[in-house]
Amino acid sequence: MAYDISKMRNIGISAHIDSGKTTLSERILFYCNKIHAIHEVRGKDGVGAVMDNMELERERGITIASASTQVQWKDHTFNVIDTPGHVDFTVEVERSLRVLDGAILVLCSVGGVQSQSITVDRQLKRYHVPRIAFVNKCDRTGANPFKVRMQLREKLGLNAYMMEIPIGLEDKLEGVVDLVTMKAIYFEGDSGTELRYAEIPAHLVDEANKYREELLDAASMFSDELMEAILEGEPTEEMINAAIRKGTLAEQFVPVFCGSAYKNKGIQPLLDGVVKYLPNPTEVKNVALDLDNNEAPVELTSSEKDPCVSLGFKLEDGQYGQLTYVRVYQGTIKKGEELYNTRARKKFKVGRLVRMNSASMEDINEGLPGDIVALFGIECASGDTFCSAGLNYAMTSMFVPNPVISLSIKPKDKKSADQMAKALNRFTKEDPTFQTYVDPESNETIIKGMGELHLDVYVERMRREYNCEVETGMPQVAYRETITQQADFNYTHKKQSGGSGQYGRVAGFMEPIADKDYEFVDNIKGGAIPGEYVPSCDKGFKASMVKGSLIGFPIVGVKCTINDGQSHPVDSSDIAFQLAAQGAFREAYEKAKPCIMEPIMKVSIEGPTEFQGNIFGAINQRRGVIVSSTEDGAFSRVEAEVPLSEMFGFSTVLRSLTQGKAEFSMEFEKYGKVPTSVSEKLIADYQEKKRKEQQGK
Repeated sequence: MAYDISKMRNIGISAHIDSGKTTLSERILFYCNKIHAIHEVRGKDGVGAVMDNMELERERGITIASASTQVQWKDHTFNVIDTPGHVDFTVEVERSLRVLDGAILVLCSVGGVQSQSITVDRQLKRYHVPRIAFVNKCDRTGANPFKVRMQLREKLGLNAYMMEIPIGLEDKLEGVVDLVTMKAIYFEGDSGTELRYAEIPAHLVDEANKYREELLDAASMFSDELMEAILEGEPTEEMINAAIRKGTLAEQFVPVFCGSAYKNKGIQPLLDGVVKYLPNPTEVKNVALDLDNNEAPVELTSSEKDPCVSLGFKLEDGQYGQLTYVRVYQGTIKKGEELYNTRARKKFKVGRLVRMNSASMEDINEGLPGDIVALFGIECASGDTFCSAGLNYAMTSMFVPNPVISLSIKPKDKKSADQMAKALNRFTKEDPTFQTYVDPESNETIIKGMGELHLDVYVERMRREYNCEVETGMPQVAYRETITQQADFNYTHKKQSGGSGQYGRVAGFMEPIADKDYEFVDNIKGGAIPGEYVPSCDKGFKASMVKGSLIGFPIVGVKCTINDGQSHPVDSSDIAFQLAAQGAFREAYEKAKPCIMEPIMKVSIEGPTEFQGNIFGAINQRRGVIVSSTEDGAFSRVEAEVPLSEMFGFSTVLRSLTQGKAEFSMEFEKYGKVPTSVSEKLIADYQEKKRKEQQGK
């Protein structure tokens, strides 16, 4: 069979959590004869959905990692990626959309447009991915696909029109009316595999005509030929489909299908819709940057004869080693061929090439343009570009949000410590939003991620996949200490214990300094301190700044000036002046009114305007200062400065205050002074901790 790229579709299924994405992909696999029995997502039958292949996903009934598979529908090939709906796994959606040409936006007919639908829509717009919408769960009590269509227009600003109307709703859902062919479609037989086309039920004729008129009116905006045909009489199906396709590819039209994946209704027309309205790889403009030519953009072709350009968009550490998911944009990846990783500047040989079907795989010999394949055992990072030798291109990278939450973790025993290092190494490679480091101050291992569920899942995966038990603790805020006024010092260090002693006198003053951590000024006149001992004084002051006396955190923002001193011809030495400077620093530090500083974060919250009051309240409760708030239609954005110590658990609070419709991001802004009440508590806690340590000794 000759390879026809126009018969290929790369589609993603994305939506809010619990809208039925995985149930829908299970039905797509079934109707495309990829699987021979349908299993439920929550794994009640002990099997669970094919696309949720991680045990943890089946237990929780949520998708954690996006899974990829290839199916045949009629004479077309689909690469389908089922993505997670949860905001904490945003990067999984991000990287899938980066390589997809089209998407099915799934919505719940009761819940409508929910918070994650808004986030996904923002991501689809960011990568210019055309979409069709599927209003799922029309069998549920309270289902109303027409309301959801209006929400798509009002909340997401999409030009959405019904392609079908349901025949009956809730428990009376029987089928759908196709508004293009004006036929009723019933899904009969075992698992809805037999389609019966019939006349539209009499009570729905008027409604069908009304929605068809709306549809034709909107579609005619994209085709003059269709507009003329409407005026003259009866437009053909081909004309209507061509106009809708043109509008969808331009991202100016969203066809809305409806049905119930769980009840096996409405899936086949949706698959036909994918063929009719979503782009094939040649209809999407893909651009690479030429690294040899100042990153000049180069438009890629989808010819298999051209040199290969492909993007490794997702890494997975499986039982057989590292698996790299690759989307081929131009040219062909062949087994045994040599490719060049443009970021690492290394050549590698394509050993084993496979096509993934969720967790199972089949070996193949080549990957053609538009294909999504996987490579084994190559050393790379998420987002690397692989080219044929001689090309030095990079695909534009995907957007990776910064982690917003951190936890400290420590292994329970020695065996767990080794396993924990392995697990962290693997997870950080797989997921760019999961980061880990060892805090130099507390010596704790800190993990950072997109939300509490995100970190929860990784801790759970350590336990299951690596047999590694860890304890999680409250993350420690990195406080600092500083001084608020000038103070003089004049300190003599004397030590005599037979033989040569230690002697040094250091005099001068310390003062606060705004934009530096530390500065040293030498104002010694007439050799009061010999030149070779001046650097020793600097060393002594620096050593004193490592740990402050209030709560034991580093001291910042101090300028030390020395202008007098005294040395002894025999007893003065490098160490004597270091100790003299340390004594002088301690003496002056107490007089300079020290205070505690805390990290202040710049927090940006986006959510529906109706919840703005709740968001303001939440910020004020957390000692936050609102910097600005802007409204854009139904959406508002609040910028604030909030102390990091008050931000723990904020994601959970924000979700409950805004029905899960708002999201936030935060980054470090500056250090600010801690209020007296808070600083008194911190000092008391530190003294208590020191007292316990003394008793322990």
